[in-house]
Amino acid sequence: MKTILLLLFVTVSMSCTQSKQAIKDGTAWQKKMNADFKDASKSPLKPKDREVFVGLDFFNFDTAYVVTASLKRTPDTEWFEMKTTTDRRSLERVYGVLSFELNGTSFELNVYQGKELMTEEGFENYLFLPFLDNTNGNSTYGGGRYIDLNIPEGDTMTIDFNTAYNPYCAYNEKFSCPIVPRVNYLDTDVNAGVKKFVKQ
Repeated sequence: MKTILLLLFVTVSMSCTQSKQAIKDGTAWQKKMNADFKDASKSPLKPKDREVFVGLDFFNFDTAYVVTASLKRTPDTEWFEMKTTTDRRSLERVYGVLSFELNGTSFELNVYQGKELMTEEGFENYLFLPFLDNTNGNSTYGGGRYIDLNIPEGDTMTIDFNTAYNPYCAYNEKFSCPIVPRVNYLDTDVNAGVKKFVKQ
């Protein structure tokens, strides 16, 4: 009996140590995400969820999900109303098409520019990359995820899927989140970035 209890204690201790170690050794981006989620002035979490929040669940960082994409700009695209999870519509346009290889397959994704956001200080060069993949509804949020990018000087840019994050409405339905256009579906498992949020 003592042996069983000792083994149980060691197992639990190791589990806790590994969990803390994972947060401690996370990337700078992961650490900032966790810090923002703990900060009441920035967190999308409901107060009751923030009180018990210890950290987001991330996939392990994987260089295979850091890809170089070629950018084909589409300067003549028209502004359109991107649907959101509420009645709000977000005025967006396709800034360009990103072509890259991931998991041995070639893909293309539209990258978007927001009409209102581009007038805000600090967001003049901001691009929005929403995407769907085969992990949605399983290990990741069912509605897809987002990546933040900036307009490059040239015709290539780096897409780091390790920085893929959930829309805020995954944590709190009061937020109005752009719905990922179906054209931005990747027929592969993107095991990188933030996993789905499981409420305590």
